[in-house]
Amino acid sequence: MAERLDLSDGFDVHDYRSRLKLQTQDGSSMYLENREGLGCPACGRPFERLFVSEDDRVTFGNPPDAPFCLARTREKLLLLTH
Repeated sequence: MAERLDLSDGFDVHDYRSRLKLQTQDGSSMYLENREGLGCPACGRPFERLFVSEDDRVTFGNPPDAPFCLARTREKLLLLTH
């Protein structure tokens, strides 16, 4: 099983900077690509993309067209697509 993102002390993208590639960043949100098969903190399976937001509310105009998981820390919401 793949090494999971560890959210026990929150999520800091800099802890995974060599494994995640920043795709876009806008204010308090970012999209990242999983370059090394890190495991999802919710289900353990490798994920393809990661959306991270510090906003307490997020609206998606186009929902993911693949299975996804949600995870949360005190400060961030994470959406992981598989």
